[in-house]
Amino acid sequence: MALGHRMQTLAWVGIASLCLGAAWAVPAKKERKKVEKLKPDLVLYENLDLDNYDVTLDNYGDIMDLNNYEELYDYGDLAPKIEVGTLAPRPKDRESLPELVTAAPTPKLQPPDTTNPIRPAPPGPGTAQGVPSCLPCLCIRTSVYCDDTDLEHIPPLPPDTTYLYARFNRIGAIRAGDFMGLKKLKRIDLTSNSISWADVDAFRFLPSLQELILPENRLTALPELPRSIVRLDARLNRIPSAGLRPEAFQDLTQLQFLHLSDNQLDYIPAPLPESLRSLHLQNNNIQTMHEDTFCNSQDQSHVRRALEDIRLDGNPINLSLFPNAYFCLPRLPTGHFL
Repeated sequence: MALGHRMQTLAWVGIASLCLGAAWAVPAKKERKKVEKLKPDLVLYENLDLDNYDVTLDNYGDIMDLNNYEELYDYGDLAPKIEVGTLAPRPKDRESLPELVTAAPTPKLQPPDTTNPIRPAPPGPGTAQGVPSCLPCLCIRTSVYCDDTDLEHIPPLPPDTTYLYARFNRIGAIRAGDFMGLKKLKRIDLTSNSISWADVDAFRFLPSLQELILPENRLTALPELPRSIVRLDARLNRIPSAGLRPEAFQDLTQLQFLHLSDNQLDYIPAPLPESLRSLHLQNNNIQTMHEDTFCNSQDQSHVRRALEDIRLDGNPINLSLFPNAYFCLPRLPTGHFL
C-alpha cells in the first residue's frame, strides 16, 4: 500500500516537470526568434563608419541597401485593421430627413410679340445688306481691298478712297485716269502684279499720296511722282538707270524711304533729297559713284544726319575707292570695301 502511494507521487512529480519544461521552452523560443530577427539589422549597419557618417543624395544608395529594405522590416503587425460597419438605420421620423432642393419648373414659351417687331437696319448707300462693298473689291470706310481678285486693271474707286490694296493680281498697266480725282489717296499698294507700264501722269496729280508700293512687277521706267511722296518701294522690277528721269528725286523734299533694289540700275540716282533716311540699291549693276553723290565736296562741314541706311551690297563696286564720298554720313554704306 505504501509502495503504491509512492509510485503515484512520483507520477505526479513527472507530470509537473513536463509542464514546467514546456512553459520554459515557449519564452526561449521567442527569444531565439528575436535574436534571429535582429541579425539582419546588425548586418545592415556593421559596415557603417559612424564617425564619418554623412548621408547625401549621392551616397544614399551606397550606405543603405535598398534592394532588401522591405525584407528586413516586417510591417505586418503595424498595419491598421479596418472594420467594415453597417449602413446607418433609416430614421423613422420623416421630419428629421434633410430637405431636398427641387429644380425650378421649366418656363413656358411665350408667343412672340408682334406689336413692336425688331427689323434689321436698312442697308447703307451703295452697299448690300449693310456690308460695305464695291465689287469686286471690299470697301471698309475709306480703305479699298482688292487683293487676289484676278484684276487686270485698276477698278473704279470711291471718291473718298484713302488706302488702296490691289496685291497679287494680274494688272498689266496703270493709266493716267485710274486715280483721277482721288485727292485723299495716301497709299497705293500694287505688290505682285504684272505691271510693265505706267503713264507718266498716273500718280503726278495725287496731292495726298505718301506711299507708292510697286515691288515684284515688270516696270522698266518710273513715272513722275508727286512731291508729297514719303515712301517709294519699287524693288524687284526691271528698271534701268535710263528708266529714271534726270534728277527724278531731287525735288521730293518729303521722301524718306527710296527702295530700288533688285533692278538694273547702273548708277546711284543722285542728287538725293536731304530728307532721305533709307536708300536700298542692293543687287543692281552699280560700278562707280561721284564724290558728290552723298556729300557736298565743297563744304566739309556738310552733315547728313538723317541718311543712316545705305545698302549697296550685291553691286560690282568697290566702295573703298571712294573714301571722300562718305565724310558727311553718320554711317558707312553697306557693301564691298575690298
